[in-house]
Amino acid sequence: MMLEPLGIAVAREGIAWPLVDKGKGQYDFSAIDPFLDAQQRHNVLPIWDLCHYGYPDGLDPLSDAFVERFAAYARAAARYVAERAHHGPLCFTPINEPTFWGYMGGEWAWCAPFGKSVDFRRQFTLSLARADIAACNAIREDFPDARFVHIDPLIWVVPPRDRPDLAEEAHRESYEDAYIAWDVISGLKHPEFGGSPELIDILGLNNYSFGQMEYDHSTGPNKPLEPGDDRIRPVADLIEESFAKYKRPCIVAETSGLHGGRPEWLDDMTCECLAAVNRGVDLHGICLFPAVDMQDWHSGEWLHMGIADVELLPSGALMRKPFLPYVQRLHHWQERLKRVTRLDEDPYDEPVDLDDVTRAAAELRPKADADWS
Repeated sequence: MMLEPLGIAVAREGIAWPLVDKGKGQYDFSAIDPFLDAQQRHNVLPIWDLCHYGYPDGLDPLSDAFVERFAAYARAAARYVAERAHHGPLCFTPINEPTFWGYMGGEWAWCAPFGKSVDFRRQFTLSLARADIAACNAIREDFPDARFVHIDPLIWVVPPRDRPDLAEEAHRESYEDAYIAWDVISGLKHPEFGGSPELIDILGLNNYSFGQMEYDHSTGPNKPLEPGDDRIRPVADLIEESFAKYKRPCIVAETSGLHGGRPEWLDDMTCECLAAVNRGVDLHGICLFPAVDMQDWHSGEWLHMGIADVELLPSGALMRKPFLPYVQRLHHWQERLKRVTRLDEDPYDEPVDLDDVTRAAAELRPKADADWS
């Protein structure tokens, strides 16, 4: 297990709803047993994604049945992992990136349900938010102390330089559409669905360079801003705005650079996060994604964005190969923030002292910088 020598005791892991839900209230969770065993052996606390895109065949994602079936599955998943948990509390992300999934599946037709309109995207996102709320309530009926991390990307959208008339549309995407799911889950909008600030619990802020974009009213995602564009905003600003809206504890739930730029990306992101802490943001951590490299969704090429790359051996086997400069910068920041650099036999015997992070932020006084990309 590569996380122990990295000093990482918490990891996000997923359960594939379409694969474990066999219908009629029957579930097969055996696929996650190896993960549960590994987590117990290596003292890793999981944050379980219960839906990371995808749902069972034949289910209408805009229907009440979708909401009810997801809540039933979430309850069953929570019971299964609770019976095998080695350390509490139970932590879940009910639906990963519901607002982003709304775009992918509801407007861009990248994945199910393959919608192609703004109206369908908004209906789909509302349905995902309703299902998320129902799942949280179902889990907390059995496990009142369960924690939830609700995750969506940080985004910033600007109008094209030659189209100032699109400023209103860009502003709407940045400040309204980017928050549709969280607004519902927190109860700020559609209170009839039962959302509340306590239910949204913890905000998970995903940040990648392509999250800052130029508005494009054609079909498909907006155009990412190029490095050095003077319209890019400091990430600390975006973190602060999200926190100010909901006033809930938060984490950076996904972030990573590419190839040889990963160490510098970690430096930049850590400084942006510490700058946000100095502004009063209740920020509890950074999750590096992925731990092991992943392939591009469209081309299939390895992206070289993980803590470890994947190397093809002559035998045809795949081997994890930690990217040493990235690991060295991780350990640098762990030491500077008084975090452990390697897990001991009981990494949960003492609570994490976030005052160490607050003190380091005050001492370093990092300046929020738009030149992070």
